[in-house]
Amino acid sequence: MSLITDSRTDTTVRPFRIAIPEEDLIDLRRRLVHTRLPSRELVEDRSQGVQLDAVEELVRYWASDYDWRACEAKLNTLSHFKTELDGVDIHFVHVRSPHPDALPLIMTHGWPGSVVELLDTVGPLTDPTAHGGVPEDAFHLVLPSLPGYGFSDAPTDLGWDSGRIAHAWAQLMDRLGYTRYVAQGGDVGADVTDAMGRQALDGLLGIHVNLLAGALGLKDRLPATTDEERAAHAAVTTFTTDGFGYFLEQSTRPQTIGYALLDSPVALAAWMLDHDTDSYEKIRRAFVDDAPVGNLGRDTVLDNITLYWLTATGASAARWYWEFGRFVAAAQAAGEEPPPVTVPVGFTTFPGELWAAPRSWVETVYPGLAYFSEVDRGGHFAAWEEPELFAREIRAAFADVRGARSPR
Repeated sequence: MSLITDSRTDTTVRPFRIAIPEEDLIDLRRRLVHTRLPSRELVEDRSQGVQLDAVEELVRYWASDYDWRACEAKLNTLSHFKTELDGVDIHFVHVRSPHPDALPLIMTHGWPGSVVELLDTVGPLTDPTAHGGVPEDAFHLVLPSLPGYGFSDAPTDLGWDSGRIAHAWAQLMDRLGYTRYVAQGGDVGADVTDAMGRQALDGLLGIHVNLLAGALGLKDRLPATTDEERAAHAAVTTFTTDGFGYFLEQSTRPQTIGYALLDSPVALAAWMLDHDTDSYEKIRRAFVDDAPVGNLGRDTVLDNITLYWLTATGASAARWYWEFGRFVAAAQAAGEEPPPVTVPVGFTTFPGELWAAPRSWVETVYPGLAYFSEVDRGGHFAAWEEPELFAREIRAAFADVRGARSPR
């Protein structure tokens, strides 16, 4: 697989505005009204899947009270663009800080997320003086939609694993004129950001991640001496035995599940909710009890689900897992170890993450760990759930990196 962009590629950066046709919203409501639901689960917990009471209220609210146009208007207050990277038209949000010496930062979302999960971090990161920070904390922010997600086009060829996406992101930052920058990611975005750190990209000064994706492949090599380490091992085991359904299906048969995800908005919603116990319970609480935790409220959750539905990206988004599975299998078969990360690494452990990684684990994966923090709240969708706390972590993680950069 070549990572060299063809010289004939269109390098223009084009403004983009979100304008969903009204007939698409009418069709969505029609499908919601005619939804067929299964009978109630036979257990009192989520062990059989997403519970009926949550879905019933989600469908009712989605069909009668939810307003996509409010989300669309919020999105359109930001500057959106598209540009072709390695043959794929990529959508991204670009917000320049009012502070001219701000540090450029590219942040990558995950699955089942989108740029929606990062929206409330934009203000704190780009304009810190309005959110308890100082001008020296400011970032110029670039938020791309992963290939096949949101308003980015879906790849038409194979090979779009995290390494290829990482290279495309480097091209994007160069195209925007950022010769020195940092990168952040969670979930799929954590794997992409990890790949950026291992590619020795020109201009990349440091990375921050909030999911230790490497724990899946390195589990047997990670310490298990302390209570915290044993709890993390137990969490990885739980994920790979009981919380792995979506991962297994998408890494082996993304096309099969894609038929349901593009035909039924409720199938899409249930599939996206059934990600991890902590996030699921918080989202269920938002719908069943109308008691959101942090920023995970009814409208914000449906903003994200509706974006997937209106862009018809259920199947194309799932294909990253298929690429990931084959990349890992090929590396293991060849006995290959990934190259080391060559830039400073920051890591924040949020307590509700799939597995709350202890410092010893993070140092095993990233021997050059430069920043580590354990915070007291937040889960897998940390930027979405706790945007102010998340922004403070990003500022702290890159504080030392700022001294290494030269002005643009």
